[in-house]
Amino acid sequence: MLFSLLYTISFAVIFCGAFTLMSQGFSARTNRPLARVRSHPEAPQHGESVLYVDLTRERLEQLYQQAS
Repeated sequence: MLFSLLYTISFAVIFCGAFTLMSQGFSARTNRPLARVRSHPEAPQHGESVLYVDLTRERLEQLYQQAS
């Protein structure tokens, strides 16, 4: 009898704690304004050119042929 009472009380405490954390998470997410999406500081700005390396198989074969 004591075990079942202790089990029920501990279950209620865990259930209430979980429900409280869940409700706080939902309210924190819905009450704050939508955050502005920020880009990475090193991301290229609009109109900037980006340097890249072409490592496709065809390009590598062309470079190999030019070197020999």
